[in-house]
Amino acid sequence: MRSVFVGLIGILLLACAKPATSVQQNANTVAEPQRAEKLESVTAHTTENLPMPLPTANTQSGPKSHWTQSGNPIDTEKFDTAITKAEKTFKAKPKDETAKQALSDAYLNRAMALTDARQYASALGDFRRALKFDPSSEEAKTWIDQIVKIYDSMNKEYPKEGEEPPPLPWKSEK
Repeated sequence: MRSVFVGLIGILLLACAKPATSVQQNANTVAEPQRAEKLESVTAHTTENLPMPLPTANTQSGPKSHWTQSGNPIDTEKFDTAITKAEKTFKAKPKDETAKQALSDAYLNRAMALTDARQYASALGDFRRALKFDPSSEEAKTWIDQIVKIYDSMNKEYPKEGEEPPPLPWKSEK
């Protein structure tokens, strides 16, 4: 057993010490890999080196199409109730900053729900109303800009102030 083990180690040492091929190379030539398959770098599997895609219908530079109301209908009853309540409080005390803030927050909450439902035209109106009652609302400003960018990316006009539609009607399942 010991002699077999010593023999295997000897063969292994001879195999490692002996060059795989005895190729004589000129000093001006570069050794080519001894492989049949083509070597590829990591970037060969990315889209980094691919040509730019051709423009699609959404990236046309022509005139923008008119906006349309779309998205998923959602139940806005709790938001509508909060807005109605906040409007009554604001009408009773129009100079009260707390009433203004409550009305702004009510519109902002419904706008966020409409944005989640992809009803961007309706959400845009609510964000604008929230900003009307709280001009310092950074969240409303940010979302208005975001929705405008969404419409621009689809090459569509966005609703002008006052043109925003109401939320899509909700059909309750009974």
